[in-house]
Amino acid sequence: MLKDKNSLVTGASSGIGRAIALAYAREGANVVVSDVNRDGGEETAAMIRSQGGDAIFVAADISRPEDCNKLVERVIAHYGHLDVACNNAGISGDMAPTADYPLDAWERVIGVNLSGVFYCMKYQIPQLLKTRGAIVNMASILGQVGFANAPAYTAAKHGVVGLTKAAALEYSAQGVRINAVGPAFIHTPMIAGMESDPATRDSLVALHPIGRLGEPDEVAELVLWLSSKRASFITGAYYPVDGGFLAR
Repeated sequence: MLKDKNSLVTGASSGIGRAIALAYAREGANVVVSDVNRDGGEETAAMIRSQGGDAIFVAADISRPEDCNKLVERVIAHYGHLDVACNNAGISGDMAPTADYPLDAWERVIGVNLSGVFYCMKYQIPQLLKTRGAIVNMASILGQVGFANAPAYTAAKHGVVGLTKAAALEYSAQGVRINAVGPAFIHTPMIAGMESDPATRDSLVALHPIGRLGEPDEVAELVLWLSSKRASFITGAYYPVDGGFLAR
């Protein structure tokens, strides 16, 4: 599906990002793995290479625009061009009611989960215009509905959906497709703490009519498809991967 394509995945040291990077490589793409977690990112790149793929790791903090610029520059320097980007990096942040939400936590969550996606796209799009490539932004079910005590995360993910639609309108006629994916609760390190308490885990499972939490590979398969030419007439869309969460 991505034979001879050059791809970039942020937040690829574990969880959904790692699954996406592995899926891209499995389908023939060269992969630039990026994260603030150097050890995990290097491990993902090594996994790809051990399976016969081509991958490098580039450390970057996407809340810093200069890091996003240098990241794209490294892609071009190493592989020559960019065909596909998945802006997956994100953090969960604090849990607190809006009036009690810490200011520094708000700034950090918005900085990574929303501004980081904007910064990445700002530097990716000029390169993708050359290759008529594709972007997939990682939103969330909380890009569509509210969630008490998570005002920053909810606001950021709503913003990602809106940003995706705006950019799609701007660049789709020039050959760049831009879509968003919205996972529900997925088995990843991000929710490991919540799953450690059986009662909390059961309450999370109960939110999903399918009767379980999702797996990273299930998100990666949709991202892979949206990144490929098989989704050639799809842009500006938001696709949930949610076990029925939003159908309630």
